[in-house]
Amino acid sequence: MTWNQVYDPFGSMALSTLLAAIPIVVMLVGLGFLHMKAHVAAFAGLVAAFVIAVFVFGMPADKAGLAAGYGAAYGLMPIGWIVLNIIFLHQLTEANGSFTTLQHSIAGITGDRRLQLLLIAFSFGAFFEGAAGFGTPVAVTAALLIGLGFSPLAASGLSLIANTAPVAYGALGTPVVALAAVTGLDLLDLSAMIGRQLPFFSLIVPFWLIWAFAGWRGMLEIWPAILVCGVSFALPQFLVSNFHGPWLVDVVAAIVSMVCLVLFLRVWKPKKEWTSTALRNHKGSDGSEDVAAKPVAPLTTRPSTGDLVKAWLPWGILTVFVFAWGIPQMKGMLDGFFIQKIPFEGLHNLVFKVPPVVATAHPEAAVFTFNILSMTGSGIFASAVIAGLLMGFSPVALVKIYLRTIWKVRFSLATIAIMLALGFLTRYSGLDATLGLAFATTGPFYPLFGTLLGWLGVALTGSDTASNVLFGGLQRITSEQLGLSPTLMAAANSSGGVMGKMIDAQSIVVASTATGWLNKEGVILRYVFFHSLALAVLVGILVTMQAYVWPFTALVIHH
Repeated sequence: MTWNQVYDPFGSMALSTLLAAIPIVVMLVGLGFLHMKAHVAAFAGLVAAFVIAVFVFGMPADKAGLAAGYGAAYGLMPIGWIVLNIIFLHQLTEANGSFTTLQHSIAGITGDRRLQLLLIAFSFGAFFEGAAGFGTPVAVTAALLIGLGFSPLAASGLSLIANTAPVAYGALGTPVVALAAVTGLDLLDLSAMIGRQLPFFSLIVPFWLIWAFAGWRGMLEIWPAILVCGVSFALPQFLVSNFHGPWLVDVVAAIVSMVCLVLFLRVWKPKKEWTSTALRNHKGSDGSEDVAAKPVAPLTTRPSTGDLVKAWLPWGILTVFVFAWGIPQMKGMLDGFFIQKIPFEGLHNLVFKVPPVVATAHPEAAVFTFNILSMTGSGIFASAVIAGLLMGFSPVALVKIYLRTIWKVRFSLATIAIMLALGFLTRYSGLDATLGLAFATTGPFYPLFGTLLGWLGVALTGSDTASNVLFGGLQRITSEQLGLSPTLMAAANSSGGVMGKMIDAQSIVVASTATGWLNKEGVILRYVFFHSLALAVLVGILVTMQAYVWPFTALVIHH
């Protein structure tokens, strides 16, 4: 039996929109204000979504259950699989002491905490976003920052803020490729358009990051280093996205940014070194700064070159494997060995998206791709095992640490599965499309609200790719009706979406797990929410200026 999505069951968009928003409000209020544990708040949101989808929007109960199950499966594989294996690698490096040496080698580049933050959270994190995406950069950078002695909220929240500007070109350009596929717009035009929006924020975000950490004065003290970090990322981001394509934008920009910043720090030092690892001007009454930040213990002897190589080796292996696993040819080869496509019978191609969300009615596929070998998490797992053996762990010791890691992240994995179940249920029931249609009624303000639609999409789904798939078609249809450039608004969906990445529940769970600061997801959400919304509005203002004031910046390049 097929089922057509219903977007306005009451004949009143205002009432339908209010009801469609309830599941998201339930989860965010539970997480951010009622201090529920993340998996409890997510489950409450999932129950609310099920009730509204079935009893208000008329979705058959069996299809609603299957959509939630499909989302839970996707939450565990590939996303939970990435988190589990990153934490496994981190546990190995802590168990053999090499992580301490790594801390000192980073501190050897600069002891200033603000500069460490730029190097790790922004530049190094952007490399992992470009190579792998899907939670990898936050997991890696948050683990490194907590190891360097940053307070749990600083390590979690600042990793999330830093992982914004690179997101649209993450996983070797996957969000842009998906956007081109669902909209039918030219891939290189979309890449170029996003590359005329995000470089502004690649300049702003490093300043914003240090301001959030050290305050206005602390930021101004190191403005030359922040400028070098931002410009050396933004310029390659613009050039590669406009004159090559979406695939290597982040990888090239991140490498250039890291090299430029490290070279600059050889000739420039701040007048005074910032040693505090806690957030400035942030009260700990909510428990956020109650956990004492651990300073990096001074070394009795300077690490030898061999010790430094051993300390960096696991992360070097990780980098190589993550990059290799991101290459389409590698994925294709591994899928050639094993791939299982499992259709969710009873849901697959039986739910139809209908106008005005899409131009013509089309069925929603529901096929779980179990490509365990080519999943990024498997590359991380392989790198962790090889690094563990090179660090001198026996196979038995590796198994013991792995089992301990599973136990450590069990609630985080459950939370990610439940949150993705909620995201997929809102997608298949059409609740998210109802919210999208509400944004589309804003007329001349649509460039701003269309950008915020992308932000909402990532906040709901946890993925810029998923948000582009979800709302890309709606952006094209609405922009054409309003006489706006469809390439501009489709790009705005992706650019606005990057700012939603820091408040999506999946990313917050990854950050809290990587820092070992469990059951504090609500604290992290409350901290990053303002930063997320403020930056998304700024992207919306830029897109509005492109639409009405600087239309020449929105002209399509003909390749």
